[in-house]
Amino acid sequence: MIHIDQLAVRLGQFRLDNLSFEVAQGDYAVLMGRTGAGKTTVQECICGLRPVTSGRIILAGRDVTRLPPAQRDVGYVPQDAALFPTMTVRQHLAFALEIRHWGIAERLRRVAELSELLSIEHLLERYPAGLSGGEKQRVALGRALAFRPGILLLDEPLSALDEETRQQMYGLLTRVKEHTHVTTLHITHNREDADHLADCVLLLADGQIRRMDKEEQPVELKVAQP
Repeated sequence: MIHIDQLAVRLGQFRLDNLSFEVAQGDYAVLMGRTGAGKTTVQECICGLRPVTSGRIILAGRDVTRLPPAQRDVGYVPQDAALFPTMTVRQHLAFALEIRHWGIAERLRRVAELSELLSIEHLLERYPAGLSGGEKQRVALGRALAFRPGILLLDEPLSALDEETRQQMYGLLTRVKEHTHVTTLHITHNREDADHLADCVLLLADGQIRRMDKEEQPVELKVAQP
């Protein structure tokens, strides 16, 4: 569960005030809104990368507002995937487990499980430079899921993919949702992403987040992007 209560953020001239919304336990929520509305800022506040001025961030019933990122039980996939160029796919999948001091046997089992779930067994010894865009997103997703987080945050994970790869990723993300039941907040500009994946659709506009009907078309997104 993600519960945001009266959140306020100040970043230079940018500000959000009294922002409140909730994503139910196990739901896959898609957050939409115009460029510059603050969608990524909201995610960065949830995972602890941005300080908040006031309000509360409650994850799985726990107030994490002032906790460091490592103590929030959040897996995060940034828009650019942010893979480490000197690490293999296998090392990426094991990274979060090593820093959490999982045993060797546990790490091996988890890497095998993830690579099968994400269909990347054949990529385990490759480095990021040898991966396609879709493969990089699968690895970044595996790294975020490795330690079995309670919350998963995805920042436009499909925006740079071609149509065929995007369709493949819809199937993969649906499989991940059904397998892990992790509560997910996915940022996108693409309504098709929401149609394929979302249990609920949220719209950030005019500094507020509201829940949209599944058939509603967000007029705010039809305006040309700045």
